[in-house]
Amino acid sequence: MSLPFPPASRYAGIETATIADADGVATVYLRRRFVPAPERFATIGEHVVTQGERLDNVTARYLDDPEQFWRLCDANRALRPAALVETIGRTLRITLPEGVPGPEGRPGASDG
Repeated sequence: MSLPFPPASRYAGIETATIADADGVATVYLRRRFVPAPERFATIGEHVVTQGERLDNVTARYLDDPEQFWRLCDANRALRPAALVETIGRTLRITLPEGVPGPEGRPGASDG
């Protein structure tokens, strides 16, 4: 069973499990989401962080959806989203979702 997360959610397609407490009350929970290796994503661009930027704004600029910030986190090995914009001059990879081939037809094809 999977919960009805929107297709663009990082949790879309993640299965659920159920655990029962001592009284037999069942609780449904979301199984762990394993983040794919960044090398599995096709790069479509890069962004250099400037002073005062916010990750949601960067994401909106490149992916047209500020709630897709988690894709930048996955592509840049960030466990804490804010860390991606803390260092001025840091280059962020902008990628396609996992499994979507890049311009040359394979993940990571445009990584140079």
